[in-house]
Order: sequence, then structure tokens, then C-alpha cells
Amino acid sequence: MKTRLFPVIATAAITSLATLYAASKLYEPKPYFGVREQTTENTGAKFASYESGSMRTGAVADFQPAAESSVKAVVHIKTETKARTVQADDVFGRMFGQQYYIPPQQGSGSGVVISPDGYIVTNNHVVANTDQVTVTFNDRFTTKAKVVSTDAATDLAVLKVEEKNLPFMEFGNSDNVKLGQWVLAVGYPLTLDATVTAGIVSAKSRSIGINRSQANQPVESFIQTDAAVNPGNSGGALVNTDGLLIGINSAIASPTGSYAGYSYAIPSNIVRKVVNDMVQFGSVQRGYMGITYIDSKNATPEEISSLALDKTNGVYITGIMDGSGAENSGLQKGDFITAINGVPVRTSPELQEQIARYHPGDKLSVTYLRNGATKTTSVELKKEVGTPKLFGADLRPMTNEEKRKYGINGGVVVTNTGKSVLAQARIKNGFIITSVDDIAVTDVESLKKALANTQAVQIAGFYPGYRGMYYYNINGMSQPNQE
Repeated sequence: MKTRLFPVIATAAITSLATLYAASKLYEPKPYFGVREQTTENTGAKFASYESGSMRTGAVADFQPAAESSVKAVVHIKTETKARTVQADDVFGRMFGQQYYIPPQQGSGSGVVISPDGYIVTNNHVVANTDQVTVTFNDRFTTKAKVVSTDAATDLAVLKVEEKNLPFMEFGNSDNVKLGQWVLAVGYPLTLDATVTAGIVSAKSRSIGINRSQANQPVESFIQTDAAVNPGNSGGALVNTDGLLIGINSAIASPTGSYAGYSYAIPSNIVRKVVNDMVQFGSVQRGYMGITYIDSKNATPEEISSLALDKTNGVYITGIMDGSGAENSGLQKGDFITAINGVPVRTSPELQEQIARYHPGDKLSVTYLRNGATKTTSVELKKEVGTPKLFGADLRPMTNEEKRKYGINGGVVVTNTGKSVLAQARIKNGFIITSVDDIAVTDVESLKKALANTQAVQIAGFYPGYRGMYYYNINGMSQPNQE
């Protein structure tokens, strides 16, 4: 009997082990939030495309199903900030320690429920530095929310409420968004109840520089629409006609502060990656190639001419950081990046959007042009970007946009004084250094040269938004080192 049972037991054991092995090979961890593609079946909704002098048959879009489902998942966010006393950030405040009182403040915005267990995505600028966040649902139910994490670079934040079985919105694929496509903007503008407006996608991969006010390394690749968006819509949903979330409304182009024709939304593929990181790791896991770059849209006329930016499609590499993935891959200053993982890249926002989807340690296939020849290399993203440091302070060169705005040839922005000698001299973050002992400073390298072998110096510069030049005398400085 034992002899007969042994082959049966052995066969069962081998089969079980083989099944476990195959399952382990096929299993891959999945992100918390997934993506659903837009349906291709006839739903009555069509793209706003044009053929042969007339609209396609049945081109009138039906927004009702998408509107009814999306308003249930979009919430009204109210914030409160307690009164506080702060140091005056002007010349007298720095010299005499003047302080001033800020009274309690209230703000509002919108948010999108993205899971039935209470995760909500909104804008960083809606909830940043607030003391209390309250969420009101479409059915008037109100509850307090916890801020899980924020990311100033993308202007995104994740909230959590302790509720279950909530109506929520699924992520769509923002890569499939087309020019002329109908979209809905859903939110709580001007403290009104849930409001839905319609428009079309008028542009993609837009950068308007708005995130630079809250982050040193902003990521901007907005979907531009003409759907009406007003103050209070921030953090609300941009929805396609299937009711899928394809963007988070973030900004408007307006000389008055109210809607004037264009609004901007963060693409859902960036949102989904950032939100997954926040929920799983508590913060965004951002990878860097380790390059500085420009394209024809943010270059000066002289740079466009000298670098032939108007004759080559791609993003021009202006510098490679030491020890970066770009340096290890063989990329060089003067190369034009034309594609990331096979996706064409023509502008800086398109490059940012592609890289923002990946994590440190991920390897990207980078296609580039060098001396007219197309080449491909593999670049491993690093966790650190290699921010220039001097005397323990974080620095960065001015952007071309900043140079044009302030009408100067260059300068160095102090992004974080830390506990450096610059902090001891009462220099604040955001200060732009333009000279040292009357020697012009245009970039980090020229600053290092001006400070070399100098024990006492006078640093001059200005603070954006404040009039006049500021001068700081610093003693006991040693040979600068870049960390």
C-alpha cells in the first residue's frame, strides 16, 4: 500500500512546488492606484474633431453620465491657519529683529476622492502650511481630513478621511488625451456648490512657471483647456467623457485673478505616480538624470542661434553633473535628447513629464543626437540631483526666465542657507547673489572664483519682490568647497 501511495504523493508535491515557482515569477507588486483606459465603444461622446468642412456625425458630446458620476467624487476643502507672529523679512526686520502679527486665515479649494477608503488628492497650495483641513462631500457630509503628504514640485497633496465605501473616481490615461478632446472641469469655484464646466483640450505639455514660487526644482507639463476654472477650483477634477480622471486642475492664466480663457491641469499619469509614492512611502520618490538643459522655448535669441536650437527637435544638454546617471551613461554637453523610452521629447516640459513617472534606480532608454547622428543609451536615475553647495548652503544658477524678468545677465540663487556662514550673516533663502567685492557673479563657478582665497568679503544682491540692493559683510571665509 505504501509503495502505491508514494508516486501519488511525490507527483502532488512536485506539482505544488512548480505552481508556487511559476506564481512567484509571474507576480509583480502593483501600485495602490491603477489606471483604466477610456472606452472605444459608442457612448454618444465624440472628439471635437472636424472633417471635410463639417463636424462628424454625432459629434455632440453627452456630458450627463460623466458629470453625474464625477460630482459625487469631488469634495469641497476648507482650511484654517492659526494666528502667528513672524520675523519681518526686510532690511529693518533683519537689522532690528522686527516682528509682525498674522491673524487667523481661512482658505478653500477642491479635491478628488480616488479610493473608497478615503484617499483624496488635491493641490499642495490648497493645504500647505495649514493647521486644520475640513472636507465636505456632495451630500453635505463634513469631516476632518489628515494631510498624508505634500509635494511642492508638482503642486500635489494627498489627504485621508476615516470613511469607507466612498464614491471615487478612477484614473484615466493622460497620454491618450488629444487636442480638441472634450473635457469637464469639476470643483467648488468661488465658494459655490459643486460646479461642472465643459471645454476642450487646447494644448499639452505647457509650462507656465507657477510652481517655481514654491519649489526649487518644479515639474510642469500641464494640460491646457478652455473649460472655465476659477479660484476654488484648485485641486478639482479634469474629466473625460467617460468620467475618468485625466488631470487635477491647478492654475489659471488671468490678469484679474478670475477665469480669462485658459486653465491648467496636472496630467493624471504624473498624479497617479506621485500619489502612489505618497501613500506607499510617505513622500515622493523622485529620480534624476543629473543634467541641466534648455530648449528653444526658454532660451535667449543668442542661445537659439549659437546652439542651433531652432534647427533641431529635442532638449539641449547644457551640463552633466558629476557622478550622475547621465555621466555614467556617456551623455555629454551638447547632446540633444529626442526620446525617453521611445516617447518623443521636444521640449523641457515633455522631458520633465517623462522622467517624473519613474523612481530612483529605474533605467531609462534615452535617444539623443550627437553631431547629427542618432544614438541610444541607458541612464539609471539617481535619488539626488547634485545641488551645488558652498559653505554648507544650497545654491542654483538663475534660469533664463528669471534673467529676463529681472533684466540681468546672471546670478546665483540661495535656496537653503542651512547653518552655513550665509545664515550667520542673516542672508535669507531666495537671495540672489550678483557680485562679490564688486566682481560680477553670473553662475556658481564664478561665485567660487570670486570667493577663492578670500577671508573677508562683501556679498551684494537682491531679494525678488523687494526694492534695492542688499549688502552683507562676511568674515573668516575659507577656501570654498562644493559638496
